[in-house]
Amino acid sequence: MMVDTAWLSRTELLIGKDALNKLMNAHVLVVGMGGVGSFAAEFICRSGVGEMTIIDGDVVDPSNRNRQLPALATTHGISKADLMGERLMAINPELKLHVIKEFIMPGKVEALLESNPDYVVDAIDSITPKLTFMKAAYAKGLKMVSSMGAGGKLDPTQLKVVDISKTYMCPFAQQIRKELKRSGIYKGIKVVFSPEEPDKDSIMLTDGSNFKKSAYGTMSYLPATFGAVLSSVVIRELMEG
Repeated sequence: MMVDTAWLSRTELLIGKDALNKLMNAHVLVVGMGGVGSFAAEFICRSGVGEMTIIDGDVVDPSNRNRQLPALATTHGISKADLMGERLMAINPELKLHVIKEFIMPGKVEALLESNPDYVVDAIDSITPKLTFMKAAYAKGLKMVSSMGAGGKLDPTQLKVVDISKTYMCPFAQQIRKELKRSGIYKGIKVVFSPEEPDKDSIMLTDGSNFKKSAYGTMSYLPATFGAVLSSVVIRELMEG
């Protein structure tokens, strides 16, 4: 069957046919379709990656509309994974897409990683599920990049890509680092983080559902920028590989 690559002509012009073929033959898993993960998934799809798995068990809430790609006034209560799945297939109808509408629970993580994707993007924003997922992917030796805290921040120019051991001034990363050390993991996980101090006055307590007890205020472009940087890490490394 003939594959339509005309829509990727500008991408090929920049990176060349060999690199584009590497992307078209790659499988990327993105977990979390919120403000960070939804944009990461879209940018990865638009790069020409040929196979993707997206995971999210949540539905759109009105408070998501200030920052999340699938969140519109017309999509409240609809599965984020389904919405993003439709969007990704509309971008690339030839994409081999796996949509998993599940929350990350400790007993299910191993099964979610059985496909052994070429790269994993962790855009989970709750500590316990995030740690479970990170440790499982690390144990399997999968290539992974993980998003640290995007809430309570305003300056996108401060984002950095570093090993988890090199993070600083990020309370979220500090907590993740502390818990990983308890499992004997001190380094070896690539992360995107911002050293900008979060606005502590913007924090609120939540109902504790899905392991999330609190949340910072957010600005439209900041999580999207995290998603862009995450996707750039994945895309560049896949082209090199």
